[in-house]
Amino acid sequence: MKTPNKVGVLGGGRMGAGIAHAFLAAGAQVHVVDINDDAVAAARQRVEKAIQGSLDRGASGTFESWAQRLTLSTEAADFAGFPLVVEAVPESMELKTQAFANVSAAAPEAVIATNTSSLSVSELAGSVNNDVIGLHFFNPVPASKLVEVVIADSTPEQLVEDAKGWVEALGKTAVVVKDAPGFASSRLGVAIALEAIRMVEEGVASPRDIDNAMVLGYKFPIGPLELTDIVGLDVRLGIAEYLESQLGERFAPPQLMRDMVARGELGRKTGKGFYDYS
Repeated sequence: MKTPNKVGVLGGGRMGAGIAHAFLAAGAQVHVVDINDDAVAAARQRVEKAIQGSLDRGASGTFESWAQRLTLSTEAADFAGFPLVVEAVPESMELKTQAFANVSAAAPEAVIATNTSSLSVSELAGSVNNDVIGLHFFNPVPASKLVEVVIADSTPEQLVEDAKGWVEALGKTAVVVKDAPGFASSRLGVAIALEAIRMVEEGVASPRDIDNAMVLGYKFPIGPLELTDIVGLDVRLGIAEYLESQLGERFAPPQLMRDMVARGELGRKTGKGFYDYS
């Protein structure tokens, strides 16, 4: 199965740019919308860097043949006529609900896929008349082989099958989960990360030793603290707070995590988290 010929992506940050690149790699025309001209310029730079990375690794085609299928703008109205729009705005129910409204107004017949990593897909779906499904990509998108397909209460069965086919066309593996707080991946991943942070807070071991224990002892490809640096401590804090509100105090963020976020130590994107990237 192929992806739709035209795919919209709302949000051109790290995840949105990665998702746009994935659909370009599968042969689709992709239109990215972001909030202002500066954000659009940054999104273009991210996607074009990912394109060049694919070409450097031996992907077929030329830079121009990829780039000519990429367009960007600041207007959600430009999604008119698109069969699929992937929402990839920050992890906030308020922001995502507004994003859904904007997409639905422009493309009332489009399937809207949300890249949320923890929020209720059913709640988002209830805000529009479009068919909605969760397509939770993982960071960094080009390297990750997984997409979590999240079924909302209203998601048609055929759309689930279509989404699995799209994921396969992207060269990735789909895992299908029902809509529940944190789904499968974030719920487990955040639980492990929070416990690792508590261990640092309690002086049990250093971040490197905790990560090495999981990588060498349990065959994790990357340690939970290094992964938290990649995802962003602010992002993981937001997910943990949401999961705590839905599932109870076992997901309560450690004080160390809150303190690091308050200091701006968010991980790789700021040059410092549990590790120093300066």
